[in-house]
Amino acid sequence: MSTATREAIPADVQALEQRLGAYLPPDQIARVRRAYQAGARAHQGQKRQSGEPYITHPVAVAGILAEIGMDAETIIAAILHDTLEDTPLSRAEIESEFGATVAELVDGVTKLDKLRFRSVAEAAAESFRKMLLAMARDLRVILIKLADRLHNMRTLAAMAPEKRRRIARETLDIYAPIAQRLGMNRTRAELQDLGFRALYPDRYRTIAARIKNVLGNRREAMGKIETALGARLEQEKIPHRVASRIKSPYSIYTKMRAQHKSFAQVMDVYGFRVVVATTMDCYRALGAIHALYKPLDGRFRDFIAIPKANGYQSLHTVLFGPFGAPIEIQVRTEEMDQVAERGVAAHWVYKTSSEPATAAQARAREWVAGLVDEQTREASSIEFLENVKVDLFPDEVYLFTPKGRILALPRNATALDFAFAVHTDVGSHAVAARVDGNLAPLRQRLNSGETVEIITAPSAAPTPQWLEWVASAKARTAIRHFLKHLQHEDAVDFGHRMLDRALDARGTSLDAISGEALDRFLADARYKRLEELLSDIALGNRMPDQVAAQLAQAIGGAQDLLPHEAHAQEKILISGAERGVLSFGNCCNPVPGDEIAGYLSAGKGVVVHRMDCPNMPEYRKTPERIVAIDWDRDVTGDYRARLRIVVDNKPGVLATVASAIAERNSNIENVEYQERDQQTSTLMFTIEVRNRKHLADVMRGVRNAAVVHGVYRYP
Repeated sequence: MSTATREAIPADVQALEQRLGAYLPPDQIARVRRAYQAGARAHQGQKRQSGEPYITHPVAVAGILAEIGMDAETIIAAILHDTLEDTPLSRAEIESEFGATVAELVDGVTKLDKLRFRSVAEAAAESFRKMLLAMARDLRVILIKLADRLHNMRTLAAMAPEKRRRIARETLDIYAPIAQRLGMNRTRAELQDLGFRALYPDRYRTIAARIKNVLGNRREAMGKIETALGARLEQEKIPHRVASRIKSPYSIYTKMRAQHKSFAQVMDVYGFRVVVATTMDCYRALGAIHALYKPLDGRFRDFIAIPKANGYQSLHTVLFGPFGAPIEIQVRTEEMDQVAERGVAAHWVYKTSSEPATAAQARAREWVAGLVDEQTREASSIEFLENVKVDLFPDEVYLFTPKGRILALPRNATALDFAFAVHTDVGSHAVAARVDGNLAPLRQRLNSGETVEIITAPSAAPTPQWLEWVASAKARTAIRHFLKHLQHEDAVDFGHRMLDRALDARGTSLDAISGEALDRFLADARYKRLEELLSDIALGNRMPDQVAAQLAQAIGGAQDLLPHEAHAQEKILISGAERGVLSFGNCCNPVPGDEIAGYLSAGKGVVVHRMDCPNMPEYRKTPERIVAIDWDRDVTGDYRARLRIVVDNKPGVLATVASAIAERNSNIENVEYQERDQQTSTLMFTIEVRNRKHLADVMRGVRNAAVVHGVYRYP
């Protein structure tokens, strides 16, 4: 391949080479030049929406990666990252010219062909899933993707408004949180602000203008605080640099919304970063700063001793300031500061699996490995993507096992999340927990610093209700995996009944559809067997009416038939044995004998509600998810019911009521006081009954107790 002269190389490529010259040897820069020439030829004649030659985009992406010191292979892959998707250049040609690693990186970033999927959303989700698998092999894939997204966001103005909003929403939901999870705070902050500006331009302009005004008014005060901090650290002979921190429009906007605060309340904080030489200096500096200004109680966080999951380390403290506003201060070393800004990309010398990685890289790989393990259990790409979103929430709680091991879990995590974080088997057999030595239910939310011990029993197993108790993707995936496998036959049977009913409403049946047409439909929908489709219907991942309409189309025009009124009234009868695919709404607690309807909830299957449930009006807004069901003649099992019982406010009434319930052969699951005054108390009992008749019998027995004023089913 001929080498172009310096004059023939565009200014942006010359700037890229100059930046690379600061840390790469000349032979590697020559490889980057060859990659540019190959990319320019491949993209010849292609233009961006702005009218610029297309090659300017991959060169800009390479420039972003060069700013954080990425290696030559990453830079080359960035320059070629769109060639496999948009040009005739093949993977074999890339591998021949630039090596297998570059070819693997380019392939990992390349999107999948959208024509293979039912929707743009599913194409994007499957593309994301593929990218994560490539990340597991090589973390540099996501760094290229983040740089690609960052440059696209910087040049978003050329896009149509609808596309601009869609890309901005995806950036805020997925890519900015991934940058945060990988510790790349500088990239994350820019992605968030660009996404916010594209999605809500008026709000962005208003907040940005107000920030400018506030900073202008407080420049003198910030200067005085900075000088005082510097003088105190000089006095203690601690080498340092102090910089003020300015909140971004997006961070202010999210705080205003989350904390229901005004702009003035959110901005009424001074922020500074103190960077020192060593870890010991961090603690010395903290002591000096606390001697200068009094710290606020309970606002100190030590992320050096317990780093965040993305490798972030720093000391955080909040002080009483001299101007009536709090001062937020972060104290860290230069190395910690680089990791905080660049995350996994800090000091990048790419490590093989046999070589030691930085702490941030090791944590990132551990996270990605966990995602890969989850995606093997998830059939639906969209569901997998939703789980990843849950895991990307930035707020975390840090918890201890009895042996002192630290586990980081998402905000609002429960003891059940903790159990699955310890091990899937521990989670699957969990029955209760001890939190700081006190017995606690599995659904109890946990707080940072607590020590949690999980109590297990061999007979315990996940139930559909557990899905309502967990906040982490790992726990949710494991529970769904268990329910899908253990209750597969139930799911197939129930899905079959639901599909039969939907087809019957269109005047056809599965038997009327030829084997070839059915196989073709399953292949298009990416199912290996009919059983997988039926199970997905029962679990709420596919709508039976939509599947019936598509199958009916296979026999020639029947998809246009509206459901017959006579058929539409037919109901699926349930016996209570279908617990793997059926759950019962906690909002209304239906029992056999109640008038009921089912609501298809993705991943949970059919949730049974009473027809008079307070939530039914909302569910009826999506009629395609309503399943017509009724109780079979023979119903098995116990069912939860709630009773509101008004009693005398005196000692011994709880025992009297509990005894009356037990005499009617009903178990008490939970009891709590709701209201209390001088004369009466209101008790809420959660009990188990066999059917409506049994419930009436229990209520009659309780009502007969002398201390009881009234018994009501709740709700």
